[in-house]
Amino acid sequence: MNRARLFVISAPSGCGKGTLLAKAFQNRDVYYSVSYTTREKRKGEEEGVNYFYVNRKQFEKMIDDRDFLEYARYVDNYYGTPKIPVFEHLARGTDVILEIDTVGAFQVKQSYRDAVLVFVLPPSVGELMRRLQKRGTESKGEIDKRLLMARREITKAYKYDYVILNDDLDQAVEDLLCVVDAARAENNDAFRHSLESDDAIKLIEKVIINA
Repeated sequence: MNRARLFVISAPSGCGKGTLLAKAFQNRDVYYSVSYTTREKRKGEEEGVNYFYVNRKQFEKMIDDRDFLEYARYVDNYYGTPKIPVFEHLARGTDVILEIDTVGAFQVKQSYRDAVLVFVLPPSVGELMRRLQKRGTESKGEIDKRLLMARREITKAYKYDYVILNDDLDQAVEDLLCVVDAARAENNDAFRHSLESDDAIKLIEKVIINA
């Protein structure tokens, strides 16, 4: 029986999502979905690894042809998740990992109900601010904008299938793999983390409030 699943992972910038995913799936056969974009390729980026780079006319034709699971326009550029490679890998029995924001996640869920939405929470908004400051890649104004966006994103975690707290990396890896294995199991409802529960609601609110 093919139990491959599409996992949509969202997290605020600076949450450590990349490190978490790299460690969790280092010994697993998964496919990381590669998005299409109309923005210019940056130095060090590779075609088919970071993105597939197309012009606006090509992208808009793909929209008309319904080639995307989800797409969005951001800072005058398009970004979109192609359907074909996602469904090809699922058909082969390979889990697919899709890293996108909350808007895209809900688009995917609407068009593909079997998608499993996972939101990665930082320990707190305050800790997220400290991590962004430590990176030293953004100005104070840019960090403030990211924190405002993070608060907005975290409030949407209530609508996800699962939430994972990325406080202790090893524990977060274990939690994520538990989600993956449960979703692949026949009786995945036995593990499903109900976001209706008081504990889940309190966890999300604690992350938002604590500075």
